Amino acid sequence: MSQVKDLLTIQDVTAEQFEKLMKLSAKIKAQRYTTDYKPLAGKSIGMIFAKSSTRTRISFEVGIHELGGYPLYLDQGKMQVERGETIADTARVLDRYLHGLVIRTFDQSDVEELAANASFPVINALTNEYHPCQVLTDMFTIYEYSGKFEGVKMTYVGDGDNNMANSMILGAKLAGIELVLSTPEEFKPNEDVMNIEHGFGKVSWEKDPIKAVENADYIYTDVFVSMGFEEEAKRRLEILKPYQLNMTLLKAAKPDAKVLHCLPAHRDEEITDEVIESEQSIVFDQAENRLHVQKAIMAMLVDENAYDKL
Repeated sequence: MSQVKDLLTIQDVTAEQFEKLMKLSAKIKAQRYTTDYKPLAGKSIGMIFAKSSTRTRISFEVGIHELGGYPLYLDQGKMQVERGETIADTARVLDRYLHGLVIRTFDQSDVEELAANASFPVINALTNEYHPCQVLTDMFTIYEYSGKFEGVKMTYVGDGDNNMANSMILGAKLAGIELVLSTPEEFKPNEDVMNIEHGFGKVSWEKDPIKAVENADYIYTDVFVSMGFEEEAKRRLEILKPYQLNMTLLKAAKPDAKVLHCLPAHRDEEITDEVIESEQSIVFDQAENRLHVQKAIMAMLVDENAYDKL
């Protein structure tokens, strides 16, 4: 299996690596308090955050520590790149100090430029275009609950033209699940992303949310107003209201369908309080899994034999 240098999008992960990642995540979760495996021992990992974060920052910081490394939080607003230093120059300097970098920022091109100018691994912790760590976590959560991907159907409802939808499309294709995105015309999935060939999962768009969730094993939603789109909040909420994940929509899926949400949730906007607190909701198991999957990602980026060593 070839070694991956960076995780910038789901496209950086092959089918073989994906299978290993799922199994390694399960191992890491099961052995969290019993293993001495420390692949980041003696390594300093930078964490650049230009956007607000709860789960991403905490799970990465804890994960780096538990793998033996030193997490170094960097506020992008207080770095010289905010005063005109080029991203390439920043990357070349950080390359002399750090052993890896986790970055959460706006433009995907910035993450790609950093990775192109650094020898250490770069992990995309969210951009406007992609959120690969979250979707790999979502796939692991499905793997944990269903024990397989074959024959699994997920329906994603809400805004289909955002970083989560883009990454979910690629993640579903890679895992081999059936994904139906149900969105209004105004927020249809990105055609270019829909046409990317990366695996064998079936991905489609369906305007009617009730029809879309028929026979669904999992229903997924995300906030209707993503970071950076606050000025459009009123318009977005009006257009997306029919795609709210409520009990009516949940009951149109399989009786045992599970509810997923990447969080934070804006309760009673994209998802009702009743649904997120229902027995079918697994959103907090999903949130916990960010820690285990991101530890597996970091381990695999620095040690191609991580699975065999744990």
